[in-house]
Amino acid sequence: MNTCTMQFPDKVFAATRSDPVQFSRELRIAAAATWYSQGRVSQELAAEIAGLDRTDFLMELAGMKMDVFHVDLTELKQELSRG
Repeated sequence: MNTCTMQFPDKVFAATRSDPVQFSRELRIAAAATWYSQGRVSQELAAEIAGLDRTDFLMELAGMKMDVFHVDLTELKQELSRG
């Protein structure tokens, strides 16, 4: 596993009312949620990026009021027409 080190101004932690550990956790979840919602990563990989199991990742998405499952309306209509 690789490590990525990032630097942030101290005021970021005050603004987000978090310490570096909490900020890091939230940053991982936010990145994973964004990339998942953009379709850049699978649900499984997003959960791994977030440092969570899939169930907890889905719960985080729901708490963020983000779509948990992607539905393509064209594909859904095709699926429904097949009965």
